[in-house]
Amino acid sequence: MKALLIYPKYPVTFWSFKYALKYVSKKAAFPPLGLLTVGALLPEDWDIRLVDLNINNNLRDSDLQWADYVFISAMLVQKESVAAVLGECRRLGKKVVAGGPFFNGASEELLSLVDHLILNEAELTLPQFLKDLAEGKAARVYRSNEFPPLSVTPVPRWDLIDMKDYASLMVQYSRGCPYNCDFCDITTMYGRTPRLKGTGQFLDELQMIYDRGWRGSLFVVDDNFIGNRVAVKKMLPHIIEWMKVHDYPFYLFTEASINIADDETLIHLMVEAGFKQVFIGLETPNEDSLQECSKNQNCRRDLTAAIRKLQASGIEVMGGYIVGFDSDDEGIFARQIKFIQESGVVTAMVGLLNALPNTKLWHRLREANRLELTASGDNTDGSINFVSKMDRMKLIEGYQRIIKTIYSPKPYYQRISQFLRYHNPYLKQKIAKGQIKALLKSILYIGILGNGRTQWYYWRLFVKTLLFHRRSFPEVITLMVYGQHFRKVAKKVCLKS
Repeated sequence: MKALLIYPKYPVTFWSFKYALKYVSKKAAFPPLGLLTVGALLPEDWDIRLVDLNINNNLRDSDLQWADYVFISAMLVQKESVAAVLGECRRLGKKVVAGGPFFNGASEELLSLVDHLILNEAELTLPQFLKDLAEGKAARVYRSNEFPPLSVTPVPRWDLIDMKDYASLMVQYSRGCPYNCDFCDITTMYGRTPRLKGTGQFLDELQMIYDRGWRGSLFVVDDNFIGNRVAVKKMLPHIIEWMKVHDYPFYLFTEASINIADDETLIHLMVEAGFKQVFIGLETPNEDSLQECSKNQNCRRDLTAAIRKLQASGIEVMGGYIVGFDSDDEGIFARQIKFIQESGVVTAMVGLLNALPNTKLWHRLREANRLELTASGDNTDGSINFVSKMDRMKLIEGYQRIIKTIYSPKPYYQRISQFLRYHNPYLKQKIAKGQIKALLKSILYIGILGNGRTQWYYWRLFVKTLLFHRRSFPEVITLMVYGQHFRKVAKKVCLKS
C-alpha cells in the first residue's frame, strides 16, 4: 500500500514566523508532528511519503497519482489549503483519509470530499481503521470517547522529512490540561487529566532526534507542560542528566500556566534542564475578564511580578493576550498596552476573543444566539465570530491600536530593554551556525537596509547588549529579528479593515 501524507499550508500569521525564517535560512517554523506520528502508526510494509506544503508550495499531480491513499491532518487555520488539497484529490479520484482538530468541526461540504474520517486521538481510532481496511470493510467515520495512555504513542517518523528545512523540531511529553478556560478547546480534545509519557520513553525520543543530527531549538509541544507538577519534577532530573551527558545539544521551550512562578524548585529544574522560553496565557490585566473566562489560575496574583521572577531565573516569557471579553470596556486597550510594556514580554501575541467549536464559550454564545461565523482559527487576524458586548468597530479599532503600538519600533525595542533589566541567563549559550547567519543577516536587513528609525534602535540596543548584557545577546538578536516579522504581520492585519 502506498500512502501519501499531506500537511496543508499555513497562512502568514504571527505564529508562522514567515518573515523571520529568511534570517535562519529555513523554510518553515515547525514540522507536522501529528502526521509524523501517524506515519509511525501505519503498517511497516506500507510505502510512505510526506509532502509538507509549507516546504513544497505545489502539490504535484505525480505525488497524488503515486498514492493509493492520501492522509491529511490539519488545524482550523489551515482550512483554505485543506479545501484546495481535497479538491485536487477529488479531481484525480484519490481516496482520502482525514483527521486532526480541523475535521472535528469541518463543514459538510468539505467532509463530503473525505472518504474516511479518523477522529479524536489516532492511537485509538487509526488501528481500528487499518484493521477494517485490511479486511475490506473500512467504515467512513471512526471515533472514540476514550483517552489513550501515551505509552502507546510511537516515536515519530523523522525520516519522512528533511530536518534542515525547519527552524525547530518538536517533541511531546503530555496531553491534557487540568484547567478549563472557557475559550480553550484543549480539554475538549484531550481531557483535564494530563497523560504523560514515561521518562524512558521521552528520553528515547530525545536520543532519536539527537542521533539524527539535530541540534538547536526543540519545542516541547504540551499545552501545559506543568499540568502534573509532581510528575514533571520527578522527570526533569533525568532530562538534566541526559542534557549534561550530551553537552546540552538542545535548548527547550514549551507552554505552561502562570502558576509555574509559584514553584521555585520547578523553575530551577526547568532552567537546569535547558528550558529557555515558556509561552503563558496571560490574557488580560482585567480581573473581571479573567473570572468571566474561568482563568482562575491567573486571578488574584501580580502577573507582572510572576513574569519578572521567571525572567530573572533565565526563562524568557512569551505571552498570549485577549481582548473582547464581555467584561472589557474601552479602557482595556490602554491597559493591555501598559501591562505588556511594563512586564517586558517582547513576544506578545494579542488576539481578539473567538469562540472555537465545542468550547464552553462556543456553547454559551450559541445558547445566547450570539454566534455569527465560523472562527478563522487565527485569533490574531483581527476577526471575531460572535456578537460582542462592546461595539464591534470600537473593539476591532482598539485591537488594531494595541498591535500597531506594541510592534512599532520604539515600544518594541523599549520592551526588549525592559526584558534585559530582569533577564539573567542560567546557562552560557553556545553559538550555532544558524545563529551566526541570523546575526549577519540582521546586520544587513535591519542595521543597514532597514528604515532609519529601526536602524537607530537596532544599533543602540546591539551595542548596549554587547557592553552590558553579553550573555543575553543571542536572545536579543532573535527578538530583533522577530520584530521585523511582527511588524509586517501587524501591518497586514490593520490593512484588512
